[in-house]
Amino acid sequence: MSTTLRTDLVRPSIINPGRFGALVDRYMPFLAALTALAFAVGLYLALWASPEDYQQGATVRIMYVHVPAAWLALFTYMVMASAALGTLVWRHPLADVAGKTAAPIGAVFTAISLASGSIWGKPMWGAWWVWDARLTSMLILLFMYLGLIALWRAIDDPGRAARVTGIATLVGVINIPIIKFSVDWWNTLHQGASVMRFDGPTIHPSMLVPLLVMALAFMLLFATVHLSAMRTELIRRRARTVRLRTARGTR
Repeated sequence: MSTTLRTDLVRPSIINPGRFGALVDRYMPFLAALTALAFAVGLYLALWASPEDYQQGATVRIMYVHVPAAWLALFTYMVMASAALGTLVWRHPLADVAGKTAAPIGAVFTAISLASGSIWGKPMWGAWWVWDARLTSMLILLFMYLGLIALWRAIDDPGRAARVTGIATLVGVINIPIIKFSVDWWNTLHQGASVMRFDGPTIHPSMLVPLLVMALAFMLLFATVHLSAMRTELIRRRARTVRLRTARGTR
């Protein structure tokens, strides 16, 4: 029996950067439209359909931005950690691109979470900022994102940058469970989990539904921006390769 692989039977893989870029170009308009629709529905439910809190009043509506932003800040870092494993262990051709382009998005989500939390905390706690365990660990997460972005930019060679930042990303994963369980491990002003609980959500459905819709909208926003950024990074790397080959050819 012949062991020759018939290349005409092998379909192009999505891990091929060229095919990946083509798929992003094809489906990006639909993803962007779905993101806009999710935000329209979520904002309507959050601002007009959901009730005010009996204690916090209209201030509780900040939750519909603050909580999804905080969730996506943690989710984005886990995407980066997965990309780091893909780079260091499996040598996935798109892994380092995914990790590099996710870092600025995660930094923005973390900054939104911190800013909205401060706005929410001022009338509730009487201060814009307190050195609470949850707030402090989220601030550390922001510094981690900024540090990884700086590290990516400090190393010219993409392969070496991917390896160095991949290791740093995996080391930083330790902060994620600290953020998640900080309200359980220490006495903090920040309230405990009310949605992701083993015994089920404690928040009323009239507030839970808008919150989940907004979380979906933020997730779709992440996917839209991340895929677009990955496509742009691939184009930038192709241009860099062409420049290097041209420079070698002129010597």
